[in-house]
Parts: sequence; C-alpha cells; structure tokens
Amino acid sequence: QVQLVESGGGLVQAGGSLRLSCAASGRTLSTIAMGWFRQAPGKEREFVAAITWSGDRKEYADSVKGRFTISRGNVQNRVDLQMNSLKPEDTAVYYCGADPTGTLYVGHFGSWGQGTQVTVSS
Repeated sequence: QVQLVESGGGLVQAGGSLRLSCAASGRTLSTIAMGWFRQAPGKEREFVAAITWSGDRKEYADSVKGRFTISRGNVQNRVDLQMNSLKPEDTAVYYCGADPTGTLYVGHFGSWGQGTQVTVSS
C-alpha cells in the first residue's frame, strides 16, 4: 500500500504560480507512476498530469498543457506539479494518486492523498 501526502496549495491571483508537492511512502515505490488530479465543486475528479517512475514519460490534460509541469522531486518518492499562468477555472482540490501498474492509465490511479486546495482569484 502506498501513502500519499500533498502540500503546496493556496490562494493566488490569476496569472500567478503555485508549486504542489506529493510525498509517497510505503511499498512498491520502484514501480509506481504518480499523477495529479483535481476536483472542483460540483464536478467529478479529473486528470491533470502524470509521470512514470523513471520520469521518461509524462502526460497532461489538454487544459493544462503549456502551463503545468510535472516532475520528480529531488528524491524519488516525491512528485511536484509546477503550475504557471493560473486561471480561475484551475480552482479545485488537487489530489495526488499512484498507479501501481506504471502505465499512466487514468483508471489505474488510486491510493489518493487528502488533497490540497488551490484557489485562483480573478
């Protein structure tokens, strides 16, 4: 079982930046992929970005391409999400998830963290 803890959310004005971090612990860390999802009020959770364990493959939602960057942290058990040019529609609770298959298939993600709130004011 993998445990995930997110940090780095907050309030920012439109056009600003935030950096989210997700720390992972537990078993099978050497094979999992990790990703970020978000859920806005009244909406379903949606995919944002994901990265393989080695960092050689990354996937992004169309809505964040060119603005968000996912990366492995300085230690292998951490994944960061750099969010630039933020828009009010990026406001949501952001969750970190793990894919034990390493395929980045959205349906494989689970072991969700508690989430971190990102609010972008206009």
